[in-house]
Amino acid sequence: MSNKLKEFREFRERMNEAILGADNLVIKRFFNLDSQAYQAGAIDAATKEMLGLVASLVLRCDDCITYHLIRCKEEGVSREQFFEVFSIALVVGGSIVIPHLRRAVDRLEEIEAEA
Repeated sequence: MSNKLKEFREFRERMNEAILGADNLVIKRFFNLDSQAYQAGAIDAATKEMLGLVASLVLRCDDCITYHLIRCKEEGVSREQFFEVFSIALVVGGSIVIPHLRRAVDRLEEIEAEA
C-alpha cells in the first residue's frame, strides 16, 4: 500500500472515529444516511459509487474522489469503466475538473498497483 493511500485511510478512520465519538445525533444520522445511500438497491453498489465519483470530480473534492476510487475498485469497476466515468465528469464539470482528473488517475494507478 502506498504511503499516500495508507495516510488517507488512517486519517479518515481516525477522524471518523473522533467525529462519531462526539455523539452528535445530526452528524451520526448524516453519516448513516451517506452509508445507506451507497448500499445496493434498485441500483447496484458499483454504479452508485461511480455516480459518487462523478459528483466528487465535478465538486472537486479530492478526499471524496479518493474514497470513491477505492470503493469503485472494491466493487470491481474496471479501468475502462473508470475512464468513462472520468469522461462524464469532465463533460459535466468542464475544464476546471482537469486538475482533479489528473490526481484521480494518479491515485487510481496507486490503487491498481496495490491490488
